[in-house]
Amino acid sequence: MYNLSTSEFVASLCSKMKNNNRIDSKLYDKYSVKRGLRNSDGTGVMAGITRIGNVIGYSIIDGEKTPLEGKLYYRGYEINDLINGFTSAGRFGFEEITYLLLFGELPSQSQYEDFRTVIGKHMTLPTNFTEDMIIKAPSADIMNKLARSVLVLYSYDDSADSTDEADMLHQAIRLISRFPTIIAHSYAVKRHYFDNESLYLHRPDESLSLAENFLRGVRPDKQYSEEEAKLLDLCMVIHAEHGGGNNSAFTCRTLASAGTDTYSCISAACGSLKGPKHGGANNRVMRMFEELKAAVENPRSDDQVCDYLEKQLRGEVGDKSGLIYGMGHAVYTLSDPRAVILKNNARSLAEKTGFGEELELMERIERLTPQVFKNVTGGDKVLCANVDMYSGLVYKMLGIPTELFTPLFAAARVSGWCAHRIEEEMTGGRIYRPAYKAVTLSRPYVDMSER
Repeated sequence: MYNLSTSEFVASLCSKMKNNNRIDSKLYDKYSVKRGLRNSDGTGVMAGITRIGNVIGYSIIDGEKTPLEGKLYYRGYEINDLINGFTSAGRFGFEEITYLLLFGELPSQSQYEDFRTVIGKHMTLPTNFTEDMIIKAPSADIMNKLARSVLVLYSYDDSADSTDEADMLHQAIRLISRFPTIIAHSYAVKRHYFDNESLYLHRPDESLSLAENFLRGVRPDKQYSEEEAKLLDLCMVIHAEHGGGNNSAFTCRTLASAGTDTYSCISAACGSLKGPKHGGANNRVMRMFEELKAAVENPRSDDQVCDYLEKQLRGEVGDKSGLIYGMGHAVYTLSDPRAVILKNNARSLAEKTGFGEELELMERIERLTPQVFKNVTGGDKVLCANVDMYSGLVYKMLGIPTELFTPLFAAARVSGWCAHRIEEEMTGGRIYRPAYKAVTLSRPYVDMSER
């Protein structure tokens, strides 16, 4: 009886585990518990204060939630104004936006150039880091490799535990600079060990932007066009920050509130972003999209697409999650400004790259889903396409493989994470400690011989 294999042992206890870890959803209402830190109307529980980013998708009028066109602000600047500013001048924007997020002000020309120079100097990984930390333990999932690499960088920092302002800023700059290199090298190793491809490792070029280095790093021939690099740069800008309440930023701030080091905070945020309900959703959108195309005889038929989406929502097809990935958001209602920006920029590229029909199908899914949701659930929730609906298609048009979609998101969002880590450390003051209602009754101890 004591010779069970591990799998048999686990299988024998699964039902017990399930019975003792499921909580009746009615108890949340009974005890007025905010499930998922959400109010009953779907709005988020107010858990903190930030000066970094602001997300607006609705207003509260006379106690009622009123849908609005989505707005996204970085340090008080509306995202479209920022994008129009650097694109009209023909320059890359991500480094400029990173400066804004970290320091709270837009840089002057000289400050911008100095910041880009500093970023460039820190793109290269420590000596033998790739050999010792990336090649020696290859990972099929790049997000896990990224999270591990961030933790390992702690060992290369003589002031890793310091919360001095200058030390935290040094750590932020090094991490932001190195993310594209870590991701590119992790991808090269993944291709070599798991896909049986040749191993190409490119050193970063400090004279280039982070977006250019990303494309240069993941392509065997290091070639890319300026149009491609600037579109990727735009993607990184709109992914850089999304307020303190998004799951990965909140995770980062939770760890920061405990007084731990920067590397632990950012590694934890990577783990959060990997989840398919967060940053991993862009990958799931493309998987759902391909499954729909394979299952529907005529993707141009509203009726056939509706039928499939209803099955998706009922959990009958796809990953059986009951989710239509790329649709709906915790804050945005009428529109997600990031999705609008991406869709507008994707149109011209789609025509050039032969992805016009795929863009048309995504727009059809966006248009039909609200009515499908109402038909299946009977609810009247206002739904819009979120950024994940179109980011995956843009990456696909850029020739970026699906396993890099979420890591690329991380390469952008690390700027926002670092800003939140610093703000929490400098102004938070108290460890996050929300309450949980215990619903288990007290029981007397029973001796093992009587169990």
